[in-house]
Amino acid sequence: MAMLSFERKYRIAGGTLVGGSLFDFWVGPFYVGFFGVTTAIFALLGTLLIIYGAAIGPTWALFQISIDPPPIADGLAFAPLKHGGLWQIITICALGAFISWALRQVEICRKLGIGYHVPAAFSFAILAYAALNVFRPILLGAWGYGFPYGIMSHLDWVSNVGYQHLHFHYNPAHMIAVTCFFTTTFALGLHAGEILSAANPGKGKPVKYGAYESAYFRDTITYSIGEIGIHRLGYFLALNAGLWSAICMIISGPFWTQGWPYWWDWYLNLPIWSTGGQL
Repeated sequence: MAMLSFERKYRIAGGTLVGGSLFDFWVGPFYVGFFGVTTAIFALLGTLLIIYGAAIGPTWALFQISIDPPPIADGLAFAPLKHGGLWQIITICALGAFISWALRQVEICRKLGIGYHVPAAFSFAILAYAALNVFRPILLGAWGYGFPYGIMSHLDWVSNVGYQHLHFHYNPAHMIAVTCFFTTTFALGLHAGEILSAANPGKGKPVKYGAYESAYFRDTITYSIGEIGIHRLGYFLALNAGLWSAICMIISGPFWTQGWPYWWDWYLNLPIWSTGGQL
């Protein structure tokens, strides 16, 4: 069944947060809304500014284009357009587009009468971005601590931050974030494989259903989290991946200035090691 054959019943009027019925319409399959308009404006303006920054820069080579933040010496002041001001405006546009998109999702949820799980999840991604280019630079006292907008320059920034704190993977919040990222893909990968195998049991065999799926995991790992449970677990892990990613950067610099391996000195200083293993 084609999507357009049944989606009309979901085009419910109302539920808007701003603008009433003025922007309460669709363009093809896409709901617009007031925040859809602001998303488009912010996204278009930010993109044009990136192109303008590339035009005034030294190169058009895709991997070398970079829109850099103001110098650290400029602190939190407004910078000249060609010396970090572009980066500041693009950052505002990015936040405007991201937040507008989340609020547009809220309006869609209100229309459909469903929970706010989707915009809530997207807000964690917004938090991770804001932590890098807003909160951390403010805590460190300079916009220059934000990451540049470019491919190679961004990768260099990530590498440099890691070296500033020696082995960044010793950051405990980074450990939790990476664990949540990998566990999310692992858990939902298992779920996807299970669904595919149930829906494609083999030639001449009937398609399986929920009872078979639950039985499979009870037989292999002695427990089945259930059809709804696996999606709740994936949601929980994904949100924590974004949250701890933000935390691991916020604490690196503003709250912990040494190399992250030294943070673990508390473990080496536990009484158990100084008493010959006797508590």
